[in-house]
Amino acid sequence: MSDHNLQQAYSIRGATDAKALYDDWAASYDNSFGEKHGYIAPREIAAVFRAQDAGDTPVLDIGAGTGLLAENLPDYAVDGIDISQAMLDQAAVKGLYRNRICADLTQTLPMADGSYGGFVSSGTFTHGHVGPEVFPELFRVARPGALFVCGVIPPVFDGAGFGSRLALFTAHRMITPVSFHDIPIYENADHGHAQDRGLVMVFRKL
Repeated sequence: MSDHNLQQAYSIRGATDAKALYDDWAASYDNSFGEKHGYIAPREIAAVFRAQDAGDTPVLDIGAGTGLLAENLPDYAVDGIDISQAMLDQAAVKGLYRNRICADLTQTLPMADGSYGGFVSSGTFTHGHVGPEVFPELFRVARPGALFVCGVIPPVFDGAGFGSRLALFTAHRMITPVSFHDIPIYENADHGHAQDRGLVMVFRKL
């Protein structure tokens, strides 16, 4: 069991690095990162989803990890997808998720078309992880009208091309216009990223 840090997470490059890091970090993640860093983005994103929800279930938690977001949606039918089986095993210990799916988001997903009415994500659209290239496959498994509530950090939103890709999706009437919420990522923290803010992208599949 190893304790890792945010800088290591931001430094990964692709699926192989991500799996190795999170498999090793899984057993201590909730304590060494979630609690120690005051990580509240999952709570904030869940609150946005609740405010927008119109019966948009079941929900897919994109990059589910140990289930920090699902803990804030206890009355929803939620499936979790993550590249790290070890992280999903930690979620299982907590009794989280209807189904836990170990898969690479950049590949074809092992779910049927139109399986989900809602999508949430925290900590996945970030440095070194995944970008907007995963949306077309997520749209495939989304029902018409499905609600997407996904967190992203502003430097990645700009650097990974989220703005232009979402604009194209909107122009081609694949999604509704995107609205944004500005959220704190951490609270009661004094580490180097304590004042970082996040964006929550909110839209529906057309």
